[in-house]
Amino acid sequence: MNFDVIIIGGGAAGLMCAIEAGKRGRTVVVIEHNGAIGKKIKISGGGRCNFTNLQTAPENFISENMSFAKSALARYTPADFIKLVRRHDISFHEKKLGQLFCDGSSQQIIDLLSRECAQAPVEIRTGCRISEIRKPKRFVVTSNLGDLSSDVVVVATGGVSVPKIGTSDLGYRIARQFGLRVSDIRPGLVPLTFDGRERAFMDLAGVSIDAQVSAGEIRFRESVLFTHHGLSGPAILQISSYVTPGDDFTVDLLPQTGDASIHPRELQHLLPKRFAQKWCELYAPSKAPAQWSRSEIDDFQRRLHNWKLRPKGTEGFPKAEVTVGGVDSNELSSKTMESRRIPGLYFIGEVVDVTGQLGGFNFQWAWASGFAAGQVV
Repeated sequence: MNFDVIIIGGGAAGLMCAIEAGKRGRTVVVIEHNGAIGKKIKISGGGRCNFTNLQTAPENFISENMSFAKSALARYTPADFIKLVRRHDISFHEKKLGQLFCDGSSQQIIDLLSRECAQAPVEIRTGCRISEIRKPKRFVVTSNLGDLSSDVVVVATGGVSVPKIGTSDLGYRIARQFGLRVSDIRPGLVPLTFDGRERAFMDLAGVSIDAQVSAGEIRFRESVLFTHHGLSGPAILQISSYVTPGDDFTVDLLPQTGDASIHPRELQHLLPKRFAQKWCELYAPSKAPAQWSRSEIDDFQRRLHNWKLRPKGTEGFPKAEVTVGGVDSNELSSKTMESRRIPGLYFIGEVVDVTGQLGGFNFQWAWASGFAAGQVV
């Protein structure tokens, strides 16, 4: 069958692109290998979908080309998606730091996208597994549901995080097939694992601390959660996208105290008691505080505000919320998301080397990049 636009991937970016292209009178088909669209949307935000962030700015994203996302983000803003959410009478709330969640469930966002697709109209084919893509003159996509042809293919396959929902490396394989560079990928927004001395803290699994975590100039102040394998919690997930195993980062355990001196006895009132006890066992001199030297006191204070950690690794793609890296953004037009070398081939969403911080930014990139491509395909 012939279409004006074939979109591979029925997630946030692919559906947004389909809606915008359909509104322009294009014949559009979305092909999704899962049995339903929006699998990642459904599990996001603890089932309530953190669908955007009011504070979205280019600085909230990681890419080898840090300027790439600016154009799309400027042309489709959080206010634009909020307008769409309100039009569908979906109630929502700001949880913290500009993060917007549905009051109900993530299914409300999936239903919104489904209704918009139906109105566009857009054809959606689920359970569609691709075996080959070729381009004799037009693109031909061969699948278990037959051959589809078009002058335009939009790749919106996402990354490889959360494989339990059927993610795959298809998008990267398509890019490489057509000669596009794909940067190295790794898990992002992922818990970190440790060995050595820090393993002693793993029996504190479940303990949480409000802390500031930093790597170079990048800083996040949110909770740090101890796990059986290492560290998690919002602050750790955030910094995980900026460090790789072997890199150091630092934790300020008492950001609220500033430069004030802290007596060891005070720690149990400022930090969880079990953690404070373990901390003193590992890092305090093994003698009464009254006998500490000036340098020992200074070292104790310094470590509380500058606890240097080096992760052994991460809990990998199964526990990662996003994939860092992907199709090289230098291969694409920042205005349209089209390949600079292969006319008619577009890449949008997480498959591209643009990764947002925790808190709705990755959804906003999906909406914005999908909108950008949808205006021109």
